[in-house]
Amino acid sequence: MKTTLNLLLASSVCTAMVSFASAVEPPAKAKVLLIGKQPDHPYGSHMYLHTCRMLAECLRLNALEAMVSDGWPEDSATLKDVKTIVVYTSPAAELLLDGPHRDDVDRLMKRGVGLVTIHWASSIQMENLARLGDRWMSYLGGTWVSNVGLSTDTSELKQLDPKHPICRGWSKYELHDEYYLNPTVTEHSKPMLQVTTKGQDVTVGWAFERPDGGRAYGTTLGHFYENFQREPFRRTIVNAILWTAHVEVPGEGARVDVGDEVLKLPPEPKQK
Repeated sequence: MKTTLNLLLASSVCTAMVSFASAVEPPAKAKVLLIGKQPDHPYGSHMYLHTCRMLAECLRLNALEAMVSDGWPEDSATLKDVKTIVVYTSPAAELLLDGPHRDDVDRLMKRGVGLVTIHWASSIQMENLARLGDRWMSYLGGTWVSNVGLSTDTSELKQLDPKHPICRGWSKYELHDEYYLNPTVTEHSKPMLQVTTKGQDVTVGWAFERPDGGRAYGTTLGHFYENFQREPFRRTIVNAILWTAHVEVPGEGARVDVGDEVLKLPPEPKQK
């Protein structure tokens, strides 16, 4: 009888230990898909894939799973459990809504998957505005129409909502970039960043919370790769990625302290 009781007690202890171990298993890492493309601008600007790979390393510092794809991924399994999609390409409205994968994009957005667009990706071509514009802005909360106005200039980059998680860990600074003029930001979006160029204040970043629970962040900054080598600049974007993935942004901002080997540009391709 005593032996039986001891066996039952030991079995109960083992069961409790297994249950406890299961209870303290770390949660699955939030998964982020970063989409770039092959170069279409002079070296040192619009470094799409290289920038995506650098941002992926920043995300891994923050305990996120990051995958980089050249264009929309061909394997649909890549999309499984994705929490947010980051696009740094030519106009993303056409990339996401004019291809055979547009229904997949729509399902992901309706599921509450986040969306972050960088520079030219935060836009739509003028000739497609009437056809794709409403749907595009329902995902992103705003857009720039390519190419309604440009200004390469130096301006103070201002925070319009310093208490927002995207603005954690950095403050205003001087920034030289290619600024997109006259962006459209919907009334349900929150302008986040602003510059002054050609005598006008220009919104260059906005946050949007969709009715389906998904979050989006669009920024028209990011022409020159050298800006991504600045800690405040890339922290803003990584903060935004975390926020759109519903991951808590640290009070001091996201970690972006990747090494020089990650930050440096790849060798310039030889001219043919």
